Amino acid sequence: MIQAIKDIVSVKEIRSKLLITALIFAIYRFLAHVPVPGVDLARLQDFFSQNQLLGLLDIFSGGTLANFSVLALGLGPYINASIILQLLTVAIPSLEELSKEGESGQEQINQYTRFLTVPLSVVQSIGVIAILKSQAIIHDQQPLQLATMIITMMAGTMLVMWLGELLSQYGIGNGISLIIFAGIVASLPVTLLKTVATTTSTQFSSMVIFAVLAVIVVAAVVAVNEAVRKVPIHYAKRIQGPRLYGGQTNYLPLKLNNAGMIPIIFAISLVLLPSLIGRALTATPNPILATLGSHLTNLLQPNSLVYNLVYFLLVVGFTYFYTAIVFDPDKIADQIKKNGGFVPGIRPGGPTAKYLSHIITRITLGGALFLGAIAVLPSIAQIFTDLTTLTIGGAGILIVVSVVLETTKQLESQLVMRSYDSFIN
Repeated sequence: MIQAIKDIVSVKEIRSKLLITALIFAIYRFLAHVPVPGVDLARLQDFFSQNQLLGLLDIFSGGTLANFSVLALGLGPYINASIILQLLTVAIPSLEELSKEGESGQEQINQYTRFLTVPLSVVQSIGVIAILKSQAIIHDQQPLQLATMIITMMAGTMLVMWLGELLSQYGIGNGISLIIFAGIVASLPVTLLKTVATTTSTQFSSMVIFAVLAVIVVAAVVAVNEAVRKVPIHYAKRIQGPRLYGGQTNYLPLKLNNAGMIPIIFAISLVLLPSLIGRALTATPNPILATLGSHLTNLLQPNSLVYNLVYFLLVVGFTYFYTAIVFDPDKIADQIKKNGGFVPGIRPGGPTAKYLSHIITRITLGGALFLGAIAVLPSIAQIFTDLTTLTIGGAGILIVVSVVLETTKQLESQLVMRSYDSFIN
């Protein structure tokens, strides 16, 4: 470990990228503490502690939404725009063709994502402000003041998106993921200190149980994130001129978790929607709507058995749905056939596609059950540890572990490249 750190620091190019990454992190965290005026922060933080949907949005905003800073929305609209463009790429042939054009096509899709982020940030700003107004958290309700808040939140989203792209270009790793990672990690010291301050001597065993659960969960996330099913692909020998090509065997890696954290985002948005609508209706003066809102609020109470069961099933269902979108066995089988490859014992074309579909269906079950368990993990942790101030957020763990693994691999690849360059020179 120490030698790896020395190797990283010794390379000037990597050292410069690390300094740029630290500088962008510092700018981001400074802006995260510049508040938008006209908000009761005490009531806001109390409201966030009781609403898991806004808590999830706060994860992707890097903790800026709970403080209602100028970066209140964070990268939420950009992430939603990316997911929408990814789904549209499968549904719209022109976008699908654009995605096959290499870097130029991907850059065009990224531009569409930026354009889509603007209206989504406006809509999300209006939604957040409407929720806070219903809870009397926003005091000034003048149209000009509200318009200023919407424009400020939209500009903050575009600014943090720009910082993420700068980080991807000049820093280490994926900039968007690293900014989300920085927001999650930045909130850990405050949470730990709050837990230590409120924990009694009788809850020491709960802290130990929590630490053991945390280690087990992180190890499980790493194992599932790296797990692949290797499908052997054999390439037939062919002669072109005086040379002989092919004849080797490669592997098609099928990931156990193809969907990442997307199913958790979809599921929690859907499972908490009745409660969110119910809170808005409860604040209305109409008694019928207020009664309906009360029923909707009580329909799926967070941490209840029904809530966790529905949440778990939705995550499993969305995992299969998203995997079916991003993994096309017919297209992969066709590419293997065009390159002269085949799965041993399986005929090329349709039978290969059916075989790959059978494999991905089976391994996705394990990934879906794991994501479902990660999703309901905070409730399980509270049952075993009785700690309400410190819970294991499933989405947060997936983000942190995935970003650390991805960044580590990029650093290793750059070190290997540098060692090859020195060997050649």
